[in-house]
Amino acid sequence: QVQLVESGGGLVQAGGSLRLSCAASGRTFSRGAMGWFRQTPGKEREFVSAISWSGGTTYYADSVKGRFTISRDNAKITVYLQMNSLKPEDTAVYYCAGRVSPRVVRGSDDYDYWGQGTQVTVLS
Repeated sequence: QVQLVESGGGLVQAGGSLRLSCAASGRTFSRGAMGWFRQTPGKEREFVSAISWSGGTTYYADSVKGRFTISRDNAKITVYLQMNSLKPEDTAVYYCAGRVSPRVVRGSDDYDYWGQGTQVTVLS
């Protein structure tokens, strides 16, 4: 059984930064792609970013491009999301996701494992 545990969420002023971490444990899927999604009440889960196993391929939503950076440490089976220049509209619960396949995708239905989520609140 795979577990994904996010950390690093919190409260920050607009323009500030946060770094989210997602540590994986359990069945090894270290060669799988991983991603970040976010969700606000009443809305569907939204793709934020994803990274291939090698780290050589990354995808970003247009809304975060240039402000967020995804990275991973395969030795620790951990993925990170560095979030800079945060805006109030970035406020959401952020979820880490993993998939067995190494191919990077944007669709939430294509991910096999999910974390419990971490709240990010950006104050204006």
